[in-house]
Amino acid sequence: MRYLVRAIKYFVAFCVLYLVILWLSLRLSGMSGLDVSVWDSVAVTMQTTRGRLLAVAVVLLSAVYPRFGFITRRVECLMDEDREQIVSAFEMSGFRAVSQSEDGMVFRADSVVRRLTLLGEDEIAVRQYGQWVEITGIRRAVARVAYRLEMYMDNKRR
Repeated sequence: MRYLVRAIKYFVAFCVLYLVILWLSLRLSGMSGLDVSVWDSVAVTMQTTRGRLLAVAVVLLSAVYPRFGFITRRVECLMDEDREQIVSAFEMSGFRAVSQSEDGMVFRADSVVRRLTLLGEDEIAVRQYGQWVEITGIRRAVARVAYRLEMYMDNKRR
């Protein structure tokens, strides 16, 4: 069910992005002064083969993106000993801790703008896995946090 919700979110986001780009292109080209609206342009586009292929591509991309948009990264550190570095890496990446337990920690974006840009998929879970800490969540946020945490851990080891 979560996968389907994510796919629908991405579909809506792609459609909004398309409409914004179309609106901007109409405004910048001077076509908005004529009697042409964004919806007229969408209707004309969808009547062409390229327009239909674009719609199919958006649906397919929306359907597969949740599968590749979420990852788990491992960083060599211990949650108990390196909690300060973990929290610091998240704070520098724009996240704050929302819950902590013996099993792990959960972080969320600290601003509404960041939450919107992540389409509400801003929850990142951290848990201990052997000698590593596993960071699981949306790809771009996890990659940013994991990189920072690795830098902190390298500096600590020196």
